[in-house]
Amino acid sequence: MDEARAVLERVARIEELERAGVAAAELLHEVRALLVEAEAWVRCDGPETEGARAALERCLEALDRRRVPVHAR
Repeated sequence: MDEARAVLERVARIEELERAGVAAAELLHEVRALLVEAEAWVRCDGPETEGARAALERCLEALDRRRVPVHAR
């Protein structure tokens, strides 16, 4: 369950940063980290998470298609 906890904590952090009005580049960095953590969670939970696995794959593919250099502030 450490993987699930990491995902939930990352989501909370992203929400806090968004409320604080941080730069888009910082939010994007956090979203990318969230995808890595979500991937670890899905791998640990087995076949019952197939729907989540498919959604995660779509997110990763979309991110790769739209990848542009992001310059931190």
